[in-house]
Amino acid sequence: MKQKQLIFLHIFYWAMFLVGTIIVPHFVYDIRHIEFKFTYLLTSLVCFYFNFFIIVPRFFDINKLYKTIIGFSISVTCFVVIRYFTDEVLLPYFGGLSNYPAGTNFGYYFFDNIYNSVTSIFISTVFCLFSIYSSLYEERLQLVEEKKNAELKALKTQINPHFIFNTLNNIYSLVYQKSDKALPAIEELSQLLRYSTKDLERDMIPLEKEIGYIDSLIGLEKLRIREPELLIIEKKINYPHLSISPMILVPFVENAFKHGDFRGKGFKMMISDESKILHFYLLNFKKNREKDVVSGIGIRNVKKRLEILYPKHELTITDSETEFIVDLKIDLRDE
Repeated sequence: MKQKQLIFLHIFYWAMFLVGTIIVPHFVYDIRHIEFKFTYLLTSLVCFYFNFFIIVPRFFDINKLYKTIIGFSISVTCFVVIRYFTDEVLLPYFGGLSNYPAGTNFGYYFFDNIYNSVTSIFISTVFCLFSIYSSLYEERLQLVEEKKNAELKALKTQINPHFIFNTLNNIYSLVYQKSDKALPAIEELSQLLRYSTKDLERDMIPLEKEIGYIDSLIGLEKLRIREPELLIIEKKINYPHLSISPMILVPFVENAFKHGDFRGKGFKMMISDESKILHFYLLNFKKNREKDVVSGIGIRNVKKRLEILYPKHELTITDSETEFIVDLKIDLRDE
């Protein structure tokens, strides 16, 4: 609970208490000796905050009922003692007034005032517990948020090295073949690294930058593919400035190039953002060999990030013997 809300509750309670204890009895019922109402208000005020700040935080324990009973007994005793001192000691001494007939023993006074103390002590306990559990809830939310941010940072740092590893393998192959495409590939890689180094530090980037990154990646991969015309790419972007988490689509494209079969085959990629719903579709043909051990790192990471950042996303992955299909929808309207 926010501090302002808690203060408002306290003010509201004491305003109602003042009205019900002093104002209404005095002006409506014309009760004499209003002094006793003021001593009751003063006693309630002192015991309310004695219970709120000291008793409940130290004694209330849902697993140890005896501690709670002890704390409640201390608060009630405090109320009775303070009121006895004000009503039966101070008022008789200074004003010649007494709330109870002469000769009333303390035992009778104690039990008669238990009822009067319950309201303030009960409300004080409720307010205090409400404040404690609200604080715990806010701390829990903060811990969850910190954990989520830490996990996202860890996942992001895993994406970049994995991408570099895959791309360097491609460039190594071009250099080994003494291909003229090697130097352009290195230049393309340097541009991609500048993108990734800058954008991975941000929580969100424009959708057009994520797609631009994918275009650069595809351009790099085309350098090593014999039939780049087989790569079918369809884009229909109406809202290029929509915000999206960086590197949320790239791992799927990266995975397609690393494990796809491009010998007389290509892939099909479609990206659209109709009604600000991002729809990403990717189909690639699989090589006739078993994947290596690290093949799923990027996909596993992006799945975790989607669960954290876009819990309402729709992701369907079809992994057959010959095809790997990704169908992803993300609502970007609130981003």
